[in-house]
Amino acid sequence: MRKLSGIESSLLIGLAIGFLGLCLLIGYAAIVVANEPVGTPTPILNLPFINSPTAETFLSPTDSAAPLSTPNLIPTIEFIPTPNPSFNDTPPPSGKIVFACYVKQIDQICLLNADGSGRIQLTNLKATAFYPSVSPDGQTIYFSSRDSGNYEIYSIDIFGNNLQKLTNGIGSLYAPELSPNGEWIIFTNNGNGLWLMKPDGSNDHALTNKDDIDPSWSPDGSMISFASSRAGARQLFVMNADGSNIRQVTDLNNMGGRNTWSPDGTKLAFYRGPQGDRNIYVINVDGTGLVKLTDGGDNLGPSWSPDGNWIVFTSFRDGNNELYIIHPDGTGLTRLTNSPISDWQPRWGR
Repeated sequence: MRKLSGIESSLLIGLAIGFLGLCLLIGYAAIVVANEPVGTPTPILNLPFINSPTAETFLSPTDSAAPLSTPNLIPTIEFIPTPNPSFNDTPPPSGKIVFACYVKQIDQICLLNADGSGRIQLTNLKATAFYPSVSPDGQTIYFSSRDSGNYEIYSIDIFGNNLQKLTNGIGSLYAPELSPNGEWIIFTNNGNGLWLMKPDGSNDHALTNKDDIDPSWSPDGSMISFASSRAGARQLFVMNADGSNIRQVTDLNNMGGRNTWSPDGTKLAFYRGPQGDRNIYVINVDGTGLVKLTDGGDNLGPSWSPDGNWIVFTSFRDGNNELYIIHPDGTGLTRLTNSPISDWQPRWGR
């Protein structure tokens, strides 16, 4: 047998070392794979939206209760609270804002501080709860729900206690609001005009008998604004608190329903536009001085702050229904909520 040269011996030794190293690497990889957990969970996505109200929207008498719907996507979502918005204004917004929140495919009633903090869910009903408003003293929420099978008016306190059903079988009822003096609740009786009742549900009776919806008390309680198709296409109207002296305020196309008074009683904020491109406007009660506050985003249901510095509304501009606030001159636009569920129909209280 020929004796290997020194160079050949070195090459063989190198190959042997390399082969041994490769075997060790393959063995280590096999151990890692064998110990890898089977079915490692996919990370939870912080998705920007979940589906907005769909089936419930056509049960409402007005499109103020019908924000755009996203695709029917219901992923597993981990709700991660986001930091409260920062405000350059001093002082920041004050009071509380009640709104409808779409929880587990049912609208419930939620509440937060006007600076975006302290969000809580007030109701956990088995069917739709929406059209909330805050009593003038800031202690009671009034809303509509079909928890009993028919849309009735309910009340609950701001801590989520003392739930009471105030009506029983007088119609499909929406948009309740307590008068500034605390004596009367006005609400929509769908197809039967606007109705009044006492805060305990007694003495319910009709105030109008036309296709009138979405009533709101003036700050001093002397007047009521509402939307109506009584003169043709839907417009905004105002009347005295006893139903007399009805006057048309707007003459515009694509009018929404939900509206709100400025705290000084001289202006109304409302929304209008084709579905998918609705905007917030302000107009004097006498019909003059129309001002457009937003531009794009599909915006609905404005409500004026008690101090007059802000208007809160719903917007679809980020791909989900969220609450935004803006100054009455159109400046200071700020997103107030940032949640994976739909937040809408806000009403501002003290």
